[in-house]
Amino acid sequence: MNAKSWAIDIDRDDITQARLVENGDAPLAPGQVRVHLDSYAMTANNITYAVFGKPAGLFGNDQGYWDFFSEPGSPGRLPVWGFATVTESAAEGVAVGDRFYGYYPMASDAVLTVGKAGPGGFTDVTPRRTTLPPIYNQYQRIEALEGYRAADHEYWPVFRPLFLTGWLIADQFEDEGDYGVQQILIASASSKTAIGLGFTLQQRADRPETIGLTSAANVDALAAQAIYDRVISYDQIMTLNATTAAALVDMAGNGAVTRVVHSHFGNNLMASIVVGKSHWDTQADVEGLPGPQRQGFFAPGRSQKRIADWGGAAFGAKIAEAWTAFMDVAPRLAAIDTRKGSDAALAAYREMLSGQADPRKGIIVVP
Repeated sequence: MNAKSWAIDIDRDDITQARLVENGDAPLAPGQVRVHLDSYAMTANNITYAVFGKPAGLFGNDQGYWDFFSEPGSPGRLPVWGFATVTESAAEGVAVGDRFYGYYPMASDAVLTVGKAGPGGFTDVTPRRTTLPPIYNQYQRIEALEGYRAADHEYWPVFRPLFLTGWLIADQFEDEGDYGVQQILIASASSKTAIGLGFTLQQRADRPETIGLTSAANVDALAAQAIYDRVISYDQIMTLNATTAAALVDMAGNGAVTRVVHSHFGNNLMASIVVGKSHWDTQADVEGLPGPQRQGFFAPGRSQKRIADWGGAAFGAKIAEAWTAFMDVAPRLAAIDTRKGSDAALAAYREMLSGQADPRKGIIVVP
């Protein structure tokens, strides 16, 4: 497609159905800005957004991820994390040329409604978004990003939201006394959220053993990254000591792996935490599992809890410190794979949806 402004529409009922469309440039209303996406990441996390595009109870109301950037009854627009530059402004406090990090639709351009603009950025106050978790509606000026270094620019969209999720999971483990376990099993251990979790747990002196679970083909490469204490393949789960108290963190919603872990450990599995659903096309197979009830992890909720506990400034400082340490090792964990243009953007979505994307690469789309 050679349209100047484009978007990708996704069927709300069948996420395999996606197509490029021209993105109309309607006049801005007062308080709105138009931005051009400079770059955004395509990760397994985005597939989880698509799976939960319809209302799934995540937001405590009748909204799902499709409701961020598309009206009910219209095709879905997948949310992505990235950087954008303001190309047109009808909002006080935001000027053409200003650059922001935040949550955008999978498109070349987007229209946002500015509220509370200031030196740090602004909050989008589009009516359908005002009831959503604040973390999704904040647009931060690049100059105001805590922990930002120019050398890390391309890694922000790829790793930042996923690292934050991993860091928050690790924080919950520490807050819960590690659920009384001696080993933490992390499924889909090559995923970027899992790597963030493993890296954060690794920083603690007194902690359970971390065991990364991955496909046999990924074991050696993942072990070489030294993020986990051990890395084993899924078919080796039964070799683990079932009498040692364990917790499972399931990054991808793979029901077959979940069943094996629950069946093997039984009542010695003290916690089973579900984070994502990038294995969207696998059978859930979670009825009647032995051991604990599975619990979902929702990063925005955990963020809001910690902001309430510590205050926003302290929360931001803790994240910035952890992020800077992670950025020192990120380049050896994933190479940036840049895709340019609308056709490449659609192909990147389909590649990630197929489960064939190389976990050792971070896909950046430049519209």
